[in-house]
Amino acid sequence: MNATHPVTQRRATVTVGVGPLAVEEIIAVARHDAAVEISEQAEAEIARSREVVEALAHDTVPHYGVSTGFGALATRHIPTALRAQLQRSLVRSHAAGTGPEVEREVVRALMLLRLSTLATGRTGVRLETARVYAALLSAGITPVVHEYGSLGCSGDLAPLSHCALAVMGEGPVRLADGTLTDAATAMRDNGIEPVQLAEKEGLALINGTDGMLGMLVLAIDDLRHLLRVADISAAMSVEGLMGSDDVFAADLQALRPQPGQALSAANIRSLLAGSPIRASHDNDEDTRVQDAYSLRCAPQVHGGARDTVDHAARVAAAELASAVDNPVVTLDGRVESNGNFHGAPVAYVLDFLAIVAADVASMSERRTDRFLDKARNHGLPPFLADDPGVDSGLMIAQYTQAAMVSELKRLAVPASVDSIPSSAMQEDHVSMGWSGARKLRRSVDALSRVLAIELLTAARGIQLRAPLKPAAATAAVIGALGKHTDVTPGPDRFLAPDIEGAWRAVQDRAVVTAAESVTGPLN
Repeated sequence: MNATHPVTQRRATVTVGVGPLAVEEIIAVARHDAAVEISEQAEAEIARSREVVEALAHDTVPHYGVSTGFGALATRHIPTALRAQLQRSLVRSHAAGTGPEVEREVVRALMLLRLSTLATGRTGVRLETARVYAALLSAGITPVVHEYGSLGCSGDLAPLSHCALAVMGEGPVRLADGTLTDAATAMRDNGIEPVQLAEKEGLALINGTDGMLGMLVLAIDDLRHLLRVADISAAMSVEGLMGSDDVFAADLQALRPQPGQALSAANIRSLLAGSPIRASHDNDEDTRVQDAYSLRCAPQVHGGARDTVDHAARVAAAELASAVDNPVVTLDGRVESNGNFHGAPVAYVLDFLAIVAADVASMSERRTDRFLDKARNHGLPPFLADDPGVDSGLMIAQYTQAAMVSELKRLAVPASVDSIPSSAMQEDHVSMGWSGARKLRRSVDALSRVLAIELLTAARGIQLRAPLKPAAATAAVIGALGKHTDVTPGPDRFLAPDIEGAWRAVQDRAVVTAAESVTGPLN
């Protein structure tokens, strides 16, 4: 899984309105512990739709989720006296997750997105219920949600139910410092009153794609960063392997006007600008006609990945603008059943991004391997070892990369092609979007580690070209890596801490920051 991003000092409060949240707002709440409030307009819409639901509660005609059971049990009419129990029973029975705890940032994103849907006024919850979601997020109280339990239809039922359970003052939660406690105690200590659910509210709190969507938004943010890292590591590999930057020329890239490709090539050109290492073999003595695919085709692969992330971002934007619930309160006051909770649109792009992560990592591993092979690294020692035979150099670092790339290929097998019927065949086709999102998080984490090993390898290879000096940008990256880990060539040492340090430099975004200190903002 992705490493948990540390809770930082609270940023400005995020206001949840009737419109979609921005990605930056989701990141602020999920990863940086921003507080949350509900806009006046959203509160008015919530109150207005609640009036519609309360009017239907006394109707003699049954209305799904208001005066009936759920799923395959929707044919039973529930008398008024049992409806509060109906809502409690729904949440308790659906909070059926198991397995390891889901990361804090995922749960906070999930809760914020559910609140965003409540704020549209299309769900029919009471205002006090929505306010408790905002209060829990602001207090840093995070319900315990488990790895397994969601089929991605009707939405992320089990994960959302664990959050709704906490809103009721039940179940385990973690405080901002990670302390495990019970919801009732955490809410009492923070002056938050638990909710006694009324008609329709149970369904409104658990019928949504918020879990898979939250993980999609976080992955998009991570991948956009990692694709810049991939351009940096590719540029360093081209430089350290005495490759050519001619192939990255803008006019050559323009012959194939894929937008991401042009951006990636521009990044690599900027990173290699003024490289003395490159200049040293830019002459007739270098008889090579062209570099290997893993070097010269980097913009095509990284660019295609960028375009795929942009496609996923468009899907995410549409989902962020959605009010996913069943039944839903329409703008003209009807309460209608629908199928908008099905996670297919989100599930497809989650799978697509896992493919992207696997392919970018695969190319990175191939560049690393070239550095270690004396027959292909243009004059560097085998495995970049100090005393080959006595020292193994970075031999096993590539093994570690290869293991992760193999895992990434398995994770790229789509989850969304699977479906297991549930609810007595009432819910007979499901998206498996939650599963796609969970494996994507593992993919993103592995990609970051594969790129870190390439950076570590390229940094050593470049330094072994001394007295030739690297480009200013790649030199800055080597300097940044050196603040997190030992990147100097030399006799074998305990390698795992070096790899971990390089990964930390990637995660902390120090690598990109260092490169941009020379190049300006990268694409």
